Amino acid sequence: MFRIRKYTTDYSRRHFIEQTAAGFLGAGVLAPVWSAAAENGDFSASYPEELLSIEQYTKGALKPGDFIDADNVDSIQDLLDPVRYSQIKQQGRRLELVKASTEITKLSPMEYIEATFRHKGMASFNDDGNVVVNGDQPWIGGNPFPEPTTAMELFAAITLTWGRHDVSFYPVKTFEQNSDGKIGYRYELAWCEFAPVGRVSVEPMPYWPGHEDKLRYQSVFFTVPQDYKGSSFLNIWPYDQREFPELLGYLPQFKRVRKFPTSQRFEPLLPGSHLYFSDTWAAGDPYLTWGNFKVIGRGPFLAGLTENWDSSDENWEGKTHGGPLGDTFWDTRVELVPEAIVCECEPTGYPRAPISKKRVWFDARTGLPLVMVTYDRKGEMFKSFDGAFSIYDNQGKQVMDGKYPYWSWTHVHAHDVQSDHMSRLKQVKQISGGWDWWVNRGVDVYDDFLTKAALRRLGT
Repeated sequence: MFRIRKYTTDYSRRHFIEQTAAGFLGAGVLAPVWSAAAENGDFSASYPEELLSIEQYTKGALKPGDFIDADNVDSIQDLLDPVRYSQIKQQGRRLELVKASTEITKLSPMEYIEATFRHKGMASFNDDGNVVVNGDQPWIGGNPFPEPTTAMELFAAITLTWGRHDVSFYPVKTFEQNSDGKIGYRYELAWCEFAPVGRVSVEPMPYWPGHEDKLRYQSVFFTVPQDYKGSSFLNIWPYDQREFPELLGYLPQFKRVRKFPTSQRFEPLLPGSHLYFSDTWAAGDPYLTWGNFKVIGRGPFLAGLTENWDSSDENWEGKTHGGPLGDTFWDTRVELVPEAIVCECEPTGYPRAPISKKRVWFDARTGLPLVMVTYDRKGEMFKSFDGAFSIYDNQGKQVMDGKYPYWSWTHVHAHDVQSDHMSRLKQVKQISGGWDWWVNRGVDVYDDFLTKAALRRLGT
């Protein structure tokens, strides 16, 4: 029996164009995502099936289990940003397709999702542009704008909660690869994020008393290579997004903590790296130090949201392929995202910034940044960032975050397209020095990792 489809990809395309032109955002084509998901966590009712199935979208040309490579990438170019398209077409990158998830609980930490439902509609901007509740109080947790109406709301939401956990400790291995594929530097580091406000899973909640004027404490320290072992940095973020974070650093060769200027946010931390603090989570600076926010597009997209953690990989090291030496790109599984919102903004608070703007593809359903491309002062593409995420639940094994399986990022590509330098980052279970992964510990983390004294101690 032949089935007549009520909605087609042409219908969805027209819908996105018309809604964007009219200035309507939100998430969902047939129904609001968060209203549909409130029933049982499933948002299938929000989209026609042509936006929930890569097989339907491509009219049978591609299906879960297939690989996107140089031979077929032209057929789905509209689902990719220009850098990933070029990587696949010219540099041997491949993406494995998996079935699209329709469960909101697979796309963020459970307690973050519960807080988003609980606090939906409570957030607003005050006269200064900061996100508040009850007129003047800091945000209390979850996504403040799950049904965004502006680009600024999307950037504000990710800035308030980068990793979507109250406390995160990521052991990370990074590989700095030159255009010939050779690895110039290998770094191992531990990255700690701590939220004193908007807390949803670790007491005290929603605020840590006495620290309500801070948005985040974040530190990073290096264990490999030996020349840079003990180097560490601390960012202390005011809640007021008009103010610049205080950036402190400890370098073992000088044996003292020094304060870095604001311009350091757009400079590499260590030799061989092309990464800036400003790049973090596509929102590495206070959002009110950027401006000219705008939405420039909307539509389906391909991104690595699920099935990117392998339980058989004991230290979560990951596998690679492509590039000159066969190891430039992480193996990545991607799925059809039914609706992404493409936004731009400019570093208006940083007159000496080497970039003129950034373009970010956000998942309309969750506000998660999927891909970012930055542009230099001449308006040319500069750097690209794409990551992969996952629930850490695979083949009967789980990594637990309290009562629920852990959700987080798994790996990141940071590609300087002008020099063809690739920075690959991987969240692993353990790095040199015996530093293990953990999540959502108590406020004792502050004294252990997030003070000047901690920087000195970690540097010895």
